[in-house]
Amino acid sequence: MEIDREALINRMGGEEAVSKMDHEARADAVEDFMADKLDKEILARRAKKKYPTVAEIEEQIETRDFRRGVGKLFRATPKRLGFDDELTGVKVNRLPPMPERPTLADFFELRFNPAGHLLQSARLAKKRGDSEPVILACLLHDIGNSLIRVDHGYWGAQLTEPYVSEEATFAIRYHQALRFYADPSVNYEYPKRYYELFGEDYVPPPYIKAAYEHARNHKWYMSARKVTMNDLYAFDPSEDVSIDEFRDIIGRHFKQPKEGLGYDNTPVSHMWRSMIKPDSPL
Repeated sequence: MEIDREALINRMGGEEAVSKMDHEARADAVEDFMADKLDKEILARRAKKKYPTVAEIEEQIETRDFRRGVGKLFRATPKRLGFDDELTGVKVNRLPPMPERPTLADFFELRFNPAGHLLQSARLAKKRGDSEPVILACLLHDIGNSLIRVDHGYWGAQLTEPYVSEEATFAIRYHQALRFYADPSVNYEYPKRYYELFGEDYVPPPYIKAAYEHARNHKWYMSARKVTMNDLYAFDPSEDVSIDEFRDIIGRHFKQPKEGLGYDNTPVSHMWRSMIKPDSPL
């Protein structure tokens, strides 16, 4: 940092005042002068700073490997890119804007797309002749994964509870626990894939066991069990299912708010808004 000697001396009281100072006092005075000068330069630079426009901030989205609002959600996955390992340096894409009053179908088309597993699961339930609340629960059972993966049954149930029946909410919530427990009466076995995901000696934590035992004795046990049954076999890469197939069921069993999901002032509206604008920093 350059120092204006004349300005420094004037700041210290002039030549005569400086001549009467000891070395320590002079050093302190110089340091104070430099600190003030630094602060003024920083403030001046900040005053000249050009703040970005909304469009410029939007342009920054594709330069990141995360979303400012939801971190690693709504980004490419290794599986979709053909890799088995973790992503490194992959940037997120700019998501299409949502309608002013988003519907459940809009989320499937603009945020969850292609949602192959959910759609296949619902179709499988439909083919098996399951009830419409069960079909809807199958369509929504993993919707919590759009926000968070751990305890996704609970997240999914909370996310949809204001809009679906108690039976569908129960089925979505408890399918998570029931997956870990076989039921020979309906030919449901412990998924072999879980040996790879959790380990061959894995024991579900106590809260999962408690949830299973609660669900096992509940009147809607079989509704939740059917979600697990339609969950396990809905991974066919050759089958492409459209949300259009379920619009009638959604219309009859999903309470679409007139304000649009995310803007209806429910305890979960903020969760839907997080999916509407995952790149919002606050």
